[in-house]
Amino acid sequence: MRAIRVHETGGPEALRAEELPRPEPGPGEALVAVAAAGINFIDIYQRSGLYALPLPFTAGSEAAGTVEAVGEGVSGLAVGERVAYCGVLGAYAEYAAVPADRLVRIPDGVTPLEAAALMLQGMTAHYLAVDTFPLAAGDTALVHAGAGGVGLLLTQLAKRRGAAVVSTVSTGDKAELSERAGADHVILYRERDFAAETERLLGPRSIDVVYDSVGRDTLRGSMSVLRPRGMLVSYGQSSGPPEPVETRELQDAGSIFLTRPSLAHYIARREELERRAADLLRWVADGELALRIDRQLPLEEAAEAQRLLASRATAGKLLLVTAR
Repeated sequence: MRAIRVHETGGPEALRAEELPRPEPGPGEALVAVAAAGINFIDIYQRSGLYALPLPFTAGSEAAGTVEAVGEGVSGLAVGERVAYCGVLGAYAEYAAVPADRLVRIPDGVTPLEAAALMLQGMTAHYLAVDTFPLAAGDTALVHAGAGGVGLLLTQLAKRRGAAVVSTVSTGDKAELSERAGADHVILYRERDFAAETERLLGPRSIDVVYDSVGRDTLRGSMSVLRPRGMLVSYGQSSGPPEPVETRELQDAGSIFLTRPSLAHYIARREELERRAADLLRWVADGELALRIDRQLPLEEAAEAQRLLASRATAGKLLLVTAR
């Protein structure tokens, strides 16, 4: 089978297409014939060495496809069923052996490409809006990277829960996408300082929660717009790791809360994984949640896909598709 491997950490050129033996599912595993794999910033962090992994490894941690075989002890999962998963390394490949308890079924009305585009970013948006800071009617959220894969979904979930949304984006085209997702105010951060513009639009310290996936470039500005006892949710670092925050800064900013959550801790239990995935897949099937797939690239173009994501030139989801 074809797979994208990393033998040494580094730039996108570290991603190499290779021929490997097709894996066999071990006890408790299922073999998935991958139709599409999602491209995510965690893949870049792992490839670059920011998140260290034993070498070599097959890249990618989100995919959807069809069950090809099941290992010993697997029940309730049949060959031929359509499934999706995230959080399991090895998705940039034609086949992947995946723990069966990490797989969720894809319902009718949702394609494997849609499921692959939804799992990691969709469940991230879900836990951010539903559990990390449970948004409610009357809340106001600031969503950075509002036209990104998580940003577009998070904005829609925030609006479902009755919250107002301010988003930041880089271009006019992305502003239109963010507005279409439901953002009440969109700030072009290359033209205006987002903190000053948020204050101009809504008043000083008017934000209940900031969802910040950017990191170094935005974290302290994010702190400055929060109301007293508001929450800064730092869930990514696309501009690089932020400078350390002294605990006294949280007090001086109004006794605000700062958290650095991870999806892994919000789907650790099977019931949490099923609940989040079921909500999202049902909303997509019913037309209540809009997915944007920016583009699909062949598996062999994984390096280009990661370059595109890192460039912030995309809006929505990037997928790698297999040629099987």
